[in-house]
Amino acid sequence: MMGAGKTSIGRLVARRLKRRFIDSDHEIERRCGVRIAVIFEVEGEEGFRRREADVIAELAANEDIVMATGGGAVLCEATRRLLPERGTVAYLHAAPETLYARVRHDRNRPLLNSGDPLRRLQDLYRFRDPLYREVASVVVESGQSSMSELAKQVVAGVEFEQPCSFQT
Repeated sequence: MMGAGKTSIGRLVARRLKRRFIDSDHEIERRCGVRIAVIFEVEGEEGFRRREADVIAELAANEDIVMATGGGAVLCEATRRLLPERGTVAYLHAAPETLYARVRHDRNRPLLNSGDPLRRLQDLYRFRDPLYREVASVVVESGQSSMSELAKQVVAGVEFEQPCSFQT
């Protein structure tokens, strides 16, 4: 979910594993030359999701990387199948209220441009949480721990490459 810490923790995980870090949202913005909010505005969510699925499929072909995907990447069935085939998938879980506290001032979240962004985030969470759990090998509670501790837990899950859940 947005605000879970995918980019920040992903960078730490990559550093600890001595791998290259790639954020799929940043890669989409680099390739298009505009922010994701602009892509949503011009192409709508459906257009963005097509771009996202294509970029993730291309990036997932790389070896020895840590990739942070956008929170909606799991909406694409092909992406949900691809990610676990290509590596260990970590789900950084946090309650919608915690996520809202982290992103409430960020104006670059097109899905939260509504009259009630907390409710929108709660709705997204209810729909997406089962999808995240479907593809995840590692579930880490990202609500209260430091980024360093969360990265440590993700790395432990990657190194053991077995389904596990970490609660803090």
